[in-house]
Amino acid sequence: MTKANLNIILNDIRFWIILFGILRLYGITNPPLEVAHNWRQTTVCMAARNFYEADLNIFYPRIDIAGEKSGITGMEFPIFNYLIYVFSLVFGYDHWYGRLINLLISSIGILFFYKLLLKYFEKNVAFNASIILLASFWFAYSRKIMPDTFASSLIIISLYYGTNYLEGKKSILNLLLYFVFGLFGVLSKLPVVYIWILYSIWIFGGGNYIRKLIFIGVSSVIAGITYYWYYIWVPYLVDEFGFWHFFMGKNFNQGFNESIKYLPEILNHFYETAIRYVGFSMLLFGLIISIIKKDKIIWITFLISLLSFSLIIFKSGKTFAFHSYYVLPFIPIMALVASYGISKIKNSTLVKVLLFAICIEGILNQWNDFVIKPNEREIIRLESSLDSISNKDDLIVINSGEYPTPMYFAHRKGWVCDNSKLLDKKYISDLKNNGCKYIVILKKSFGSDTRLNYNILIDNEYYKVYDLK
Repeated sequence: MTKANLNIILNDIRFWIILFGILRLYGITNPPLEVAHNWRQTTVCMAARNFYEADLNIFYPRIDIAGEKSGITGMEFPIFNYLIYVFSLVFGYDHWYGRLINLLISSIGILFFYKLLLKYFEKNVAFNASIILLASFWFAYSRKIMPDTFASSLIIISLYYGTNYLEGKKSILNLLLYFVFGLFGVLSKLPVVYIWILYSIWIFGGGNYIRKLIFIGVSSVIAGITYYWYYIWVPYLVDEFGFWHFFMGKNFNQGFNESIKYLPEILNHFYETAIRYVGFSMLLFGLIISIIKKDKIIWITFLISLLSFSLIIFKSGKTFAFHSYYVLPFIPIMALVASYGISKIKNSTLVKVLLFAICIEGILNQWNDFVIKPNEREIIRLESSLDSISNKDDLIVINSGEYPTPMYFAHRKGWVCDNSKLLDKKYISDLKNNGCKYIVILKKSFGSDTRLNYNILIDNEYYKVYDLK
């Protein structure tokens, strides 16, 4: 291979997307037991598995920690979960399909991120922004069984086609693709809708007013469907089936006050978590340079995006502060501004060093997410242990606090609680009256040992099972 051919490959963003994709295939079949947000992943898996085993109706997702109830509850529109179900129809159920689906869609999303930026910026800005996004917090979360980068990628794809339509390119096809990807993106994760604020640049600019009215009309349909799902259907499922699970945010006043109180934790997600210190330094540099050079497209894009995303922060409050993945939808904007800053550095060697530093800092700080600790893996044996003494439809209670993860690996339905409740005679009596037959005590991961006055059926280093019948 000649040096010229090598340069062509290295300057092709598809090479880097594939390379980062291959890196993230390491441990792709791992169970969702990494420390960061295993609970979030297992609730996704519960809904997917229940589509496969119980009811394929996408409008009635269900999870396994609702006790004696059906488990049907409101949540994000479960298109991501349903794709796992579709894979399962072909290959049989396995959780890791979710990792693969997310990785694939997120990789395509970054390709469209590059194509989108290429329309408005020089190639080096689009290229470097895509590299920064690949190595950002997206690196680990784009292979988790969670809809966050999945939805963000769909909304980026829709942004590409939406701007194509507003610019007059193949109008009907672009409008249709904007609608499809935009609808499923917003339905999959409501906070990604903040990015719609960028359309104001085109809406309030010059151009074809009929085209703008049509675009607003189509966007209104997306908004209407989304409103129906989140604010009519989700509350209906909760009321009808008696189980609340999905966080819908707080009232604005409470969320705002909590955001002020926990501002240091919130800011930490931006400067430490999102693109790490080197990347964030370049972001600040890019903002300063854009203001000095009066490059409005950069600082206005960042400012209106931040103002729009701030509404998500204020609606989430304390929850945003203590859930790092809430920052994921905003990272593409941060990557753009950081890349712009790097583009103003004329020394090509320094540019390469900075990009390398951003990648190394990002990857190394997330690599522990690719390895499951041995103690955590032991929970996988829980299902086979319970199979030896019980039936699949026997209800159980697990001392995992609010964590649903052990219930998913038990492949049972029932309740999760802390040890103190298991010492409450009334609580135990209510469990028995509602059909609970076994108590699972986790000794290390997700729980701690406690002694109960019931017959012990299984007892090992990691958990024990009491007979409650």
